[in-house]
Amino acid sequence: MSHKLNLDKLDYQIIQVMMENAEISYADLGKKLFVSGGTIHVRIKKLYEYGIVTGSRLNINTKALGFDVITFVGIYLQKSSMYEEVAQELKKIPEIVRLNYTTGTYSMFAEIICKDIQQLKHVLHDELQNIKGIERTETLISLEESFNRNVLVLDEEEIN
Repeated sequence: MSHKLNLDKLDYQIIQVMMENAEISYADLGKKLFVSGGTIHVRIKKLYEYGIVTGSRLNINTKALGFDVITFVGIYLQKSSMYEEVAQELKKIPEIVRLNYTTGTYSMFAEIICKDIQQLKHVLHDELQNIKGIERTETLISLEESFNRNVLVLDEEEIN
């Protein structure tokens, strides 16, 4: 990041509102925050330059598309120094949607989404277990996601 991070309340308001509704137009967002659409455009461009906003994504209901198995896999590495190379290999497995380097029991923690148990078995047995540096794994199957939300950068009173 080549820029000094210098955010004000408006920047945080923009971030919070857009996390809740990324489809809102700059003009409508400007009306909501009592500034011009041009100001919103300039601020969002700045947020991209700072690396705070890194893109936009469409949230989907994976279950509605037939992906019925969500799992979390704790990964034990043979040596923690192998993290980077193991992470690069794990990145090649499309069913892994999130990967974190962690402290505690596991070296790494992955979220895997599959259509069914057979696909999960393939990922665990045929792909993960064949990666050099992985000592063993522990798999937790999600029975239900209770909620999924973004971090709250401002509360409702601070937006209005």
